[in-house]
Amino acid sequence: MARIVRAGLIQAHNELGVDRPMDQIKEAMVGKHLRLMEQAASSGVQVVCLQELFYGPYFPAEQDVRWYGLVEKVPEGPTTRLMQDFARRHPMVLVVPVYEEDLTGVYYNTAAVIDAGGEYLGKYRKQHIPHCLPGFWEKFYFKPGNLGYPVFSTAVGAIGVYICYDRHFPEGARVLGLKGAEIVFNPSATVAGLSEYLWELEQPAHAVANGYFIGAINRVGRELPWNIGEFYGKSYFCDPRGRILAQASRDKDELLIADLDLDMIREVRNTWQFFRDRRPETYGEIRELLL
Repeated sequence: MARIVRAGLIQAHNELGVDRPMDQIKEAMVGKHLRLMEQAASSGVQVVCLQELFYGPYFPAEQDVRWYGLVEKVPEGPTTRLMQDFARRHPMVLVVPVYEEDLTGVYYNTAAVIDAGGEYLGKYRKQHIPHCLPGFWEKFYFKPGNLGYPVFSTAVGAIGVYICYDRHFPEGARVLGLKGAEIVFNPSATVAGLSEYLWELEQPAHAVANGYFIGAINRVGRELPWNIGEFYGKSYFCDPRGRILAQASRDKDELLIADLDLDMIREVRNTWQFFRDRRPETYGEIRELLL
C-alpha cells in the first residue's frame, strides 16, 4: 500500500498593525492560523507547518527591544500548549515556529514539533542567523541554534526542519537526509528582490540531492516594521525529483495542500544513488578550509 501523506502549509499576512499591544497582535495571528488549521483538519490534512515566527510580524526588520515581549518557553509556553490541545482534538502533526525564551536574555528562532495526538516531540532552533542587508537584523534577537539538526519520528513519517536563512546552506540539509528525514519543512519570511529567484531553485536542489520532500512556506503582503519590500508568498511542496507539486498564490492568505507519496523516496534513491556514492572520507578539507 502506498504511503500517501496529506500535508499542508499556511502562509499569511500580519493581521494587526505593529502599534497594537503585543497580546493583541499575537491573539489575532494565532486566531487566524487556528481557523486555517481547522480548514486543514476538515480536508483530511495529516501534517501542517506554519510560517516563521507565525504569531506576529517579521519584527527583525528593525532593532527594538519591545519585540522581546513575544518570547515564550517551549514547550511550557502558551502557544505550544495550545497547539498540543489542537492536535489532541484533530489528530494532526504540527510544526509550530515561535520566538523561544531559553532563559532571560537568551532567545532562539525555534520550531516546536507536535505529534498527532498532542505529544511534544522536540524542537529545532534556527542555526544560521542573518545580520545583513537592510531589514535582516536577526542577531539582535536570536542566538544561533545549539540542538543540531534533529529528525522527528512522527505519525506521518520522519520530519526535519530548516528555518528560512538555513536554506542557503546545503550542509544541514544533507545532515537531515542522512538522518532519515522524509519531509523537510522550511518556514520562512522572504521578500521580493535579491533572493526571490533562489526561492524555487535552492530547495528543490536540496530535495534532489537528499531524496526527500520539502514544504517551503513564505509570508504574504506588506507589513511593518518591514517597509521596504513585499513578502511574496508562493509557498510550495516539491518532491525528491525537485518538481514543484503544488504552489500557493503570491499575495493571499492560504492553506496549501498536497498529497505526498513517500514511497517515491525509495524509488528515487534507488535510481540516483547519491548516498551510496558519497565519499565522506574525501571531504575533510571542507572543515579545514572553513574553520
